[in-house]
Amino acid sequence: MKKLDHRFCAAPMMDCSDRHDRYLLRLFSRHTVLYTEMVPAPALLNGDHSRFLEHDPTEHPVALQLGGSEPLEMARCAALGEEAGFDEININVGCPSNRVQAGRFGVCLMLEPGRVAEIFHMMQDRVSVPVTVKCRIGVDQQDTFRDLRQFVERLAAVGCRTFIVHARKAWLRGLSPRQNREVPPLRYELVYRLKEEFPELEIIVNGGIRFLVEASRHLQFTDGVMVGREAYRNPSMLSGIDQLVFGSGSPEPARWQVLELYKQYIERELNRGVPLQQMTRHLLGLFQGEPGARAWRRHLSCFAPVPGAGLEVIDEAQSHIQRALEGAATGIGESRPANQDQAVIMVGGSSPQ
Repeated sequence: MKKLDHRFCAAPMMDCSDRHDRYLLRLFSRHTVLYTEMVPAPALLNGDHSRFLEHDPTEHPVALQLGGSEPLEMARCAALGEEAGFDEININVGCPSNRVQAGRFGVCLMLEPGRVAEIFHMMQDRVSVPVTVKCRIGVDQQDTFRDLRQFVERLAAVGCRTFIVHARKAWLRGLSPRQNREVPPLRYELVYRLKEEFPELEIIVNGGIRFLVEASRHLQFTDGVMVGREAYRNPSMLSGIDQLVFGSGSPEPARWQVLELYKQYIERELNRGVPLQQMTRHLLGLFQGEPGARAWRRHLSCFAPVPGAGLEVIDEAQSHIQRALEGAATGIGESRPANQDQAVIMVGGSSPQ
């Protein structure tokens, strides 16, 4: 069984980590392990397989994350994922949304370690690629280190060797999914302790990591780091990962270089009938912190959703960045587009922007 190098991973994020976003992130980092957004097992078994399983060959290494509570269903889905070419199958034991709870999977499964162990065992028996688990440090009142250790012990006993641990507990009632990403305090020390007590297991830390210097610090105590929202808000943060984490000698890709390559991808997808906005929504944070970034976001948000929109929308948005950079160089400041007062239209998908 081939083991992936999990030193740096891009997290699975609902409405964000689709195949277009993963393609963009891969342009910044050759070695980061990419994860799909969570795919519910019933949806995969009863729906269009290609909708959930399609991915570009350049995405590898890429993992499929599945959500479900029925072992046989999850095993069938794992087999479909392996057949589709994914390098790893991940079990979601961390999502706190009401919809997921209604299906009795996600983080509520931390209250049923025996069921998770059965799910893992049947999935790993069915496939030759690694099956991994993504969980929280706890849920509701079951949030002591002893609870976390017992959960991991139960899974390790049936062969699970890789755990991605979001360093926050989750509340099943009273907090929204967004609040569950922000309100419960981060307790990285529990993830570090987990690695100390299970040195033979691969422990990857997730939650609240925004800067490469933070990732470097976590890697002193864990086997890997997973970054989610920050990688989506500011995808260029991945540009130094291959050099810093994986020791690559290749130069860091520049944002303009990545954009030109992504535009080639967009052109291919447009020819397949994919609407422009499905791809440009992942570009909103590309120039985060740069002069003209607001005008860039505004232009893409306003004009990419227009039926029949093409690459000219991106070219026009680029012109705002270029003018802002020229203005910054001459001391004039960021240019203001003619539609500056027009309301930003966010169509389809949820963006942290």
